Amino acid sequence: MAKILIVDDSPTETYKLTGILERNGFSVLSADSGEQGVNLARDEQPDVVLMDIFMPGLNGFQATRQLSRSKETKHIPVIIVTAKNQQADQVWGERQGARAYLVKPIDEKQLVSAITACLLYTSDAADE
Repeated sequence: MAKILIVDDSPTETYKLTGILERNGFSVLSADSGEQGVNLARDEQPDVVLMDIFMPGLNGFQATRQLSRSKETKHIPVIIVTAKNQQADQVWGERQGARAYLVKPIDEKQLVSAITACLLYTSDAADE
């Protein structure tokens, strides 16, 4: 069972995402700040991180950059999940190391598909 870390300061969004993930057979961890998310990712080594952008302190772009550049966490795919739907934000997210960029409200099939693609990519990379 793949372990997914949700990093979002909104309890409502975390609750919605947790429901979708658990319904689809994923194990869920959550953090309510960028700092906590980076630390939890380092400690728990989830299979995928779902990262919000708007958070106090370390925002999602900064946390994604830290995860994607750290030796301990760079292998963990990050999917940005945000209300920001501008093309420039998507490009910036990808430059920070995000593997995918999804806009809220989240479509369940789209989310599961993005996670599955990240898991397959990570599995293929590990086999090489």
